[in-house]
Amino acid sequence: MEDIHIKGSKDIYIIPTVDFSVSSGKCIISGESFLEETAKFYTPLIEWIKNYKTIADSIEFVIKLSYFNTSTSKWILNLLNELKRFEKLGGKVTIFWYYHQEDVDMRDDIIDYMSDSNLDIKMFPFD
Repeated sequence: MEDIHIKGSKDIYIIPTVDFSVSSGKCIISGESFLEETAKFYTPLIEWIKNYKTIADSIEFVIKLSYFNTSTSKWILNLLNELKRFEKLGGKVTIFWYYHQEDVDMRDDIIDYMSDSNLDIKMFPFD
């Protein structure tokens, strides 16, 4: 199993930075996500989590997205649902979500994700 490292970019579409580490079990998605082929981008991340479940019993997931479009929103929920499956199989899942303290919509989205996925997401507002 390999780490995933994707450098974020802002070209025609905005790609988030991704850093998934096999050795530490820490997975970070940061920046902004405004993609046209969202499934093509996020499916390998979900597959990585599925494979990681076979070799580890804990995972730390960190989200630092300042913006994401509607199609990304669906795939974030897919990622969270995969993390919930990890947890149901006995794994320990820790999720940290950092958001701008003035971004009430993002805060509300995170609360909705907690409800929809039935996961505990630790929310951290920042300036």
